[in-house]
Amino acid sequence: MVAAGEPGKGMLTPDNHSLILIDHQPQMAFATHSHDIVELRNNVAGLAKAAKVFEVPTILTTVAEKTFAGPIFPEVQAVFPDQKPIDRTTMNTWEDKRVTDLIEDYDRKKVVIAALWTEVCGVGPALSAIDEGYEVYFVTDASGGVSKEAHDMAVQRMVQAGAQPITWLQYMLELQRDWARTGTYKAVTDIAKEHGGGYGLGLIYAEDMFGASEGQ
Repeated sequence: MVAAGEPGKGMLTPDNHSLILIDHQPQMAFATHSHDIVELRNNVAGLAKAAKVFEVPTILTTVAEKTFAGPIFPEVQAVFPDQKPIDRTTMNTWEDKRVTDLIEDYDRKKVVIAALWTEVCGVGPALSAIDEGYEVYFVTDASGGVSKEAHDMAVQRMVQAGAQPITWLQYMLELQRDWARTGTYKAVTDIAKEHGGGYGLGLIYAEDMFGASEGQ
């Protein structure tokens, strides 16, 4: 039995994981059909902003940026303006030593991944990291495949191998976890207002109409 009040060991905290954002680039997005591209870009931006707020070590990586796929989404680069994405030739990010060296330096056994496409650039590092003893969490709504079936089957394959599927808003709220944590409260609710759809609109409404806040 877990003692009352103790968070589950499988939960993400700001200091127990790193994040890899893989190939969120125009050419990859053009062929993504599992998700609406406007929604996908919104979700990736929300995910990146959440990681920045909680100071999670984040790796940005692209594939064939100059010769094929184009630059990383501008809304992601804007969150990390001074960080140059690692540009690869390999489809499996885990096979690029620059990436795995950073992961080792961070020394965190949980890795969160979001990627285009799920069935190629998501599956490869997820399965590879699991084989090396990492706990992998895959952000399903900040990733996408060339079809819904391709995305879904890839997620199923990762889950069967031991990865845990999450969504970007779940990720952010899991890191916050207590509205009494005032240091990140405003930043988190601001991200929710901008990227959280109906939930964010509800926050705006409650504040404007009633002066309400999540911590009260």
